[in-house]
Amino acid sequence: MIALSLAEIASVVGGQTHDIPDPSVQVTAPVVRDSREVEPGSLFVAFVGERVDGHDFAEQVVEAGAVAVLASRPVGVPAIVVEDVQSALGALARHVVRRLGATLVALTGSAGKTSTKDLIAQVLRTKAPTVFTPGSLNNEIGLPLTALSATEETKFLVLEMGARGIGHIRYLTELTPPKIGLVLNVGTAHIGEFGGREQIAQAKGELVEALPEDGAAILNADDPLVRAMASRTKAKVLLFGEADEADVRAENVRLTDTGQPAFRLCTPSGASDVTMRLYGEHHVSNALAAAAVAHELGMSAEEIATALSEAGSLSRWRMEVTERPDGVTIVNDAYNANPESMRAALRALAAMGQGRRTWAVLGKMAELGDEALAEHDAVGRLAVRLNVGKLVAVGGREASWLQLGAYNEGSWGEESVHVSDAQAAVDLLRSELRPGDVVLVKASRSVGLESIAQALLETGAEGEVAAR
Repeated sequence: MIALSLAEIASVVGGQTHDIPDPSVQVTAPVVRDSREVEPGSLFVAFVGERVDGHDFAEQVVEAGAVAVLASRPVGVPAIVVEDVQSALGALARHVVRRLGATLVALTGSAGKTSTKDLIAQVLRTKAPTVFTPGSLNNEIGLPLTALSATEETKFLVLEMGARGIGHIRYLTELTPPKIGLVLNVGTAHIGEFGGREQIAQAKGELVEALPEDGAAILNADDPLVRAMASRTKAKVLLFGEADEADVRAENVRLTDTGQPAFRLCTPSGASDVTMRLYGEHHVSNALAAAAVAHELGMSAEEIATALSEAGSLSRWRMEVTERPDGVTIVNDAYNANPESMRAALRALAAMGQGRRTWAVLGKMAELGDEALAEHDAVGRLAVRLNVGKLVAVGGREASWLQLGAYNEGSWGEESVHVSDAQAAVDLLRSELRPGDVVLVKASRSVGLESIAQALLETGAEGEVAAR
């Protein structure tokens, strides 16, 4: 964070200082909400959660080096007391962003936000110091915390913006006004909360509405609902995708024998070849989005292609590929799931598993509302059409729909099985996996299927897998 005195912070957030002997003391380390992340010079933000009250850690964090606590009540140690901690955090982020000379890049979409954000960050940091959202901290708390981690040296600030309703992204853009806004797609993630894809498009489009006239809207030319957002902004519009009229597009797209995408990147400034380290053809669209941002910021096609070819996965449990000593490959994509990302992961599994036996260990896709049955059924059917060796559907009602869809698709679907929980899936896989198999694990975050991937990796390390 840029150095700010406690007196200045109190003024910015409209708070009262308590138990602060010297208001000129500066916050010089990150602003954090987790007491375990405190460093000397930090400001600790005390949120009241369902199970934990951050105020209870006030004395502990000050002993660890925090110069003060941003709190909603006096805590007996140096504190800035405000009526609403979340609003104060947002006000502080807004103040810091205005003082920075960094270019702010914001992105949103129904699928692929975190992977694309990671790609953008890895490309841009080859050009200049870049700060970006860690993991998926893309809400009204995570976003300002990320913005506050920028320093005077930061040139690019890349922020992922999530939404669960109309007005959410508008609020985030008011905290951190973007210069470049990227919209990836409008899918069915959270459709149960929004009510329909048109409502999702309305919410995602709030990002381009917030752009200044001298900014740039980066839009997916292959998604009609995203492309239509061009009419909602006064900023310059740059299109990416496979459409002929896309400003940044891919030619000769293919997958390597290991399932990694390769293509020729074409930009208004030239063309260059890319072979990615990530897995799955869906990353081509993510790479094009990142390339469009980098092009707008002055990077050449060759520079972009080199950076994309070197970029890896920065966030856990997103197509995280690990090969066990016995030759079994575990693909942990269990961080989250929606119909679009499920289809992409299954296609990646099919590409990676050519000549090998494949397993799709899948669970519930949350927040689909009335579309839940049809979407789970469709994913089960797709697994059969892609010749996945065996589908293991894990969990309750939604898992049964996955299994039923596979079974009803044809005889190959007889290889599908429904198990009650993660432990049952682990027991099944431990008994039946053999060297060379490829296992995809994927479900919504709330299901917690990453435990299956971890158990299988531990099994491989112990040499317990049945080789037959």
